[in-house]
Formats: sequence, C-alpha cells, structure tokens
Amino acid sequence: MEESPTKNNYSTRVKDKIFNEEFMPHIRAMYNFAHRLTYDEDDAKDLVQDTFMKSYRFINSFHQGTNAKAWLFRIMKNSFINDFRKKSKQPTKVDYQEVEGYYNSEGTQKSATTDLRIDTVKNLIGDEITNALASLDVDFRTVIILCDLEGFTYEEMAKILDIPIGTVRSRLHRARNLLKEKLQSYAQSMGY
Repeated sequence: MEESPTKNNYSTRVKDKIFNEEFMPHIRAMYNFAHRLTYDEDDAKDLVQDTFMKSYRFINSFHQGTNAKAWLFRIMKNSFINDFRKKSKQPTKVDYQEVEGYYNSEGTQKSATTDLRIDTVKNLIGDEITNALASLDVDFRTVIILCDLEGFTYEEMAKILDIPIGTVRSRLHRARNLLKEKLQSYAQSMGY
C-alpha cells in the first residue's frame, strides 16, 4: 500500500532557503527543457516563470533534500501539457487592430505579404534534428528530452511523467524509432 504524501509546514525563511538553494540552481536546465518543449523563447520563459511560481506556491509538498530537479521538471511537464490542452481547444485569435495598423502604416511595402510556403521551406532547411524532434508527439518528445538530453534515469522519468517505468521504457523505445525514421534520409545525405 502506498503512503499518502505528507505536507510540510515550512516557515517563510525555510521556504525561501529551499527555493534559493534547491530550486534556483536548476533554472538553466528548466529553461532548456521549456524551450525544447515550446520552441519559442517567450513561451519558454513564461513556462519557467509559471513553474517557479507553482514550485513556491506548493513548496510544502516538496520534501527538503530530495530530488528538486525532478520535482521541478514534473511541475513544468504538467503545466506544459495542461496549457497545451487548453490552447488546442481554443480557436486561433487574431488581433485585427494590430493587422489593420500594420497594413495601413505608410512604411508597409507591397512585398510585406510573403508566400508562407517559401518561409516554411526556409525554416525546414535549418536544424533537421531539432525539426524532427519538434515533429514528434509531445509524449515522445518529452521522454527523449528527459532521457537523452537531460540525463534523467528511468525511475526519475517515471516520477516526473507519473507513468509506470515500463511505459517509460516502451515510450522511449518508440520515440527513438520514430526519430530514427525521421532522420534516416538526412543521415544518408550526410554519408551515414
């Protein structure tokens, strides 16, 4: 039978100490993870800020001296998935005043409207590995990032993702195979 998690009752001074000494040293790793999830600098910064705000808010759930990095990654992963689900259910929003203001300004040239297909192809020519990783489903991308880029163990990943360790292993195996398929032609063109 699993023990129910106990809440701590830290003083403000202890909370601040835990936050500064156990959480803040991981801010760079958190930003890197957030950027790999979102592929947008501003969204990554927002996700890190949201994660650290939640970590302080729920600091009584953290047991001092345990793996703070894994705890923070779990908060971030949950925040990202919740936000992703919320955004996917909302219709796309356009600020018509901003668009109208841009096209009505005197500095706008006729060539300002570009062929989006050309822009898309230009972006695809960039880092093939990043593009292949970004094209993976969020569950597969997350396990690749946590294991191969961040170096978490299967046990830590199971706790972060809140899934059984067998699911971690199978998801990672499947994610690596999908990534391999996506990069096969690129590898051949590079002589591998």
